[in-house]
Amino acid sequence: MSARRQPVLGVLGGGQLARMLALAAVPLGVNTLVVDSSADACAGQVAPLVVADWTDYAALEAFAARVDVVTFDFENVPAETAHWLAGRVAVYPAPQALAVAQDRLAEKTLFRECGLPTPDFMTVDTREQLDLALATVGAPAILKTRRLGYDGKGQFRLRGLADADAAWAALGAQASKHGLIMEAFVPFERELSVIAVRGRDGDFRIWPLTRNWHVDGVLSMSLAPAPDIEQLQQRAAELARTLAERLDYVGVFALELFVKDGKLLGNEMAPRVHNSGHWTIEGAHTSQFENHVRAVLGLPLGDTGARGMSAMFNWIGDLPDASPVLQAIDAHWHDYGKQARPGRKVGHATVCASDVGELAARLATVGDALGRETQVAPVLQALG
Repeated sequence: MSARRQPVLGVLGGGQLARMLALAAVPLGVNTLVVDSSADACAGQVAPLVVADWTDYAALEAFAARVDVVTFDFENVPAETAHWLAGRVAVYPAPQALAVAQDRLAEKTLFRECGLPTPDFMTVDTREQLDLALATVGAPAILKTRRLGYDGKGQFRLRGLADADAAWAALGAQASKHGLIMEAFVPFERELSVIAVRGRDGDFRIWPLTRNWHVDGVLSMSLAPAPDIEQLQQRAAELARTLAERLDYVGVFALELFVKDGKLLGNEMAPRVHNSGHWTIEGAHTSQFENHVRAVLGLPLGDTGARGMSAMFNWIGDLPDASPVLQAIDAHWHDYGKQARPGRKVGHATVCASDVGELAARLATVGDALGRETQVAPVLQALG
């Protein structure tokens, strides 16, 4: 009797998200093949790695012939590459969803068309338009590249008109290449994210809303389910579903949201599994990674309910001592296998508990042992 052929998931990009997708695919009987331009991409430690540039079409042709479906590890894969591959193999999410998420102007325009309010914004392509945008949007404001910005990169915060020259010096060279956008600064009350998944058959599910804290534009901590936001959960689900159906989306995506005056404002959309959803690996019945694999391969989606309460530490730059996490109850350590580097995401840890009080106690213990009291403090405050 011939052996059953296992499906192969192709992933564009070989970072930690591809690594975790590959690990989630194994129990489902799914193999993974990753393509990345870097020979030391960390996903290559757990799955076969094809080293190729996004315009190496000979290598991509061979890659497409070896996989059953293609997905993304990050949103800066050129949309042209995704469109080219879609002519040869199934690509999920569809390249048009990737293209929208790559352009902040297209993204925020889509948000408004779907009924999700956003901060005021204007395009900025010239130095004169920067002055006009400042006069119209007002200050403080944030000047951003329309493309290729993430984790606080490609951004300049303007406190007033006096900052215009410095902002243009920092980002003006990008105006002719990718365009710029100015967004009003939002004095938000909370940052939330909704992680959602949509299957090939249109089945749609979300995980409980996650509350997030950022430092210098990079995620520091996440808490799920976010406390005291029951009235926002349904609205976030409705907005995420509308976006997913508008894009005919297949797979997991994240919608980053601000809460201002008790209402949701759209910040950004990530067309992929997301840093703020890492808690789902241990804290939900089905992780974002497993459900993404299920969705793009056309398998039934799993339950997205939370098992209890979870808080995630994001390790940036280098890893702390793992011992306090490994010794704690229901705490989980993730090393991405990356070399330490300032600003680089090198791992995370998730602490789980059955209720708020238990989670607060465990977080305080781990935070103190790691010398991370400042990192943990806002989560403990939110937990009360």
